[in-house]
Amino acid sequence: GYKTSTENFKFIIRGSLAKHADYKTKNYRVTNTRFNEKDLKTAFGFQNSDFKTEFRYNVNSSELGLTEGVEAQNTNRIPLLPYQKINNHIFSSKSTLFLNNSKLDFNVGYTYNDRKEFEEHHDHDEEETEEQHEEEAIEAALHMKLKTFNYDVKYSLPELGKFETIIGVQGMNQTNTNYGEELLIPNATTNDVGILATSHIHFEKADVQLGVRFDNRTIDLTEGFNKSFNSVNGAVGVKTNLTENIVTRLNLATGFRAPNLAELASDGTHEGTNRYEIGNSNLVSEQNFQSDLSLEFKNEHIEVFANAFYNKVNNYIFLSPNGDVIDEDPVYVYLQEDANLYGGEFGLHYHPHPLDWLHLESSFETVTGKQDNGDYLPLIPANTISNTIRVELNTKRLTEGYAFVTYRTKLQQNNI
Repeated sequence: GYKTSTENFKFIIRGSLAKHADYKTKNYRVTNTRFNEKDLKTAFGFQNSDFKTEFRYNVNSSELGLTEGVEAQNTNRIPLLPYQKINNHIFSSKSTLFLNNSKLDFNVGYTYNDRKEFEEHHDHDEEETEEQHEEEAIEAALHMKLKTFNYDVKYSLPELGKFETIIGVQGMNQTNTNYGEELLIPNATTNDVGILATSHIHFEKADVQLGVRFDNRTIDLTEGFNKSFNSVNGAVGVKTNLTENIVTRLNLATGFRAPNLAELASDGTHEGTNRYEIGNSNLVSEQNFQSDLSLEFKNEHIEVFANAFYNKVNNYIFLSPNGDVIDEDPVYVYLQEDANLYGGEFGLHYHPHPLDWLHLESSFETVTGKQDNGDYLPLIPANTISNTIRVELNTKRLTEGYAFVTYRTKLQQNNI
């Protein structure tokens, strides 16, 4: 890596190369978990009193073996079949224009994802040569190119009394194109646009934040499938000090999420999850109402917090097994059902006097997801307990050092 800067300019470039053999357990190696990666990152920045900008580019090339069990035992680093070869190009630009008592932020990004998947044509125990490996690369069974352009423009208006207001527009254009004989997700174009306004109001004893947003998504498939989704949503939040040591926050909001291309039109084996996934073209938009409340007590030596939320989601989209098997993989289908998700996080942070260098932290996180018919939602994380001991190391030679140990416990997930 190399970096340099002047008063107005900054530049950095960094490259890496990694080659991995199969993962080793106590008794054996998991065949074809090997992977190789080449990565290059570079960034350029400019700033003066009126304008600042940064431009970043990252190119990453990866070969990822797809394991099918325990077979050949060696430390070779060339992937066996099946494997994926992925090339990613990511461009991004983040800029701010400073005006009189206001500013304009505009961010743009472009991602080019080229994904190839090579299937098995010979016995798995047969080791590949470099020449065979290159020959296989000509015959990708699955080949998708995904191109995504994002933009995000926000204008911060001059402060008007107690009001700080932002208006903006965000959007995306995405195209998916197939070149291989196998299809996981069909050719399609997705367009998103969102218009938003938010205002922060500063009162003497409370801060209030208001927001409103309009979103639209259109999806066009080459087979004639066309869908459009739109929604208007709002939010209000209040923060205030109940006492000198207790802060409370209350937020109420509606939300919207249109189904994506995979949820609508998948039909094939997802090798990264060992699932055969089937989309649902009849899906409609998710629409939710969420409330969350937090209380925080803080003094010189102890912090105690409790955060709770309740999220009512109409037409919640989730992936669920249906008991079938296709191509030796379990079938998962995208379903939709009204659902409720609720839970919270509770914990404390204690740094006793006079041992100010010692910090004891403990927290408990829980979330429950249930459908309106009483069934639990699949793939919900288990309750978690986390305990941390942290020591700050302040010496003449080490002014900002620290060390910590965390012990995390995942409880049983019985809500299946």
